[in-house]
Amino acid sequence: MDTEQLAGDMLKRKGLRNTSQRRAVLTALLGNPHSTASELEGRIGVGKPALSGLSRQGLYNVLEDLTKSQLIRCIEPAGSPARYELRVGDNHHHLVCRNCGRIEDVDCSVGVAPCLDPIDTKGFAVDEAEITWWGLCGDCRRFAGDARSQ
Repeated sequence: MDTEQLAGDMLKRKGLRNTSQRRAVLTALLGNPHSTASELEGRIGVGKPALSGLSRQGLYNVLEDLTKSQLIRCIEPAGSPARYELRVGDNHHHLVCRNCGRIEDVDCSVGVAPCLDPIDTKGFAVDEAEITWWGLCGDCRRFAGDARSQ
């Protein structure tokens, strides 16, 4: 099955219209997790009608639609633009490198959401906890000569 067909099937399962713009965004995220809107814009060819027929505002509308329908997940690490990924429906977290910005997925050790419970819910019905660990990735640690990278 090609990526266009896979994207179309994903849209169909969620009851969304199968548009070329939505397929383009889903296809651009395949193999490129944690992409920013700007990165997707470059990959898709936003603003170049012959490539995608998608404007910048159209891209943001598609990202919002796909996020609301839970086909993609939006994460917003501090100091970073919003990033989008196809990995949804599971309880995973992220490691973020403070130096190069690399982001890696980390499976939740508990496996079910929420994996943490607040001391006091203040009346909220908690259904998700998002964890981001910050540090230096192995490449940045080696470059910096960090003894902990050994």
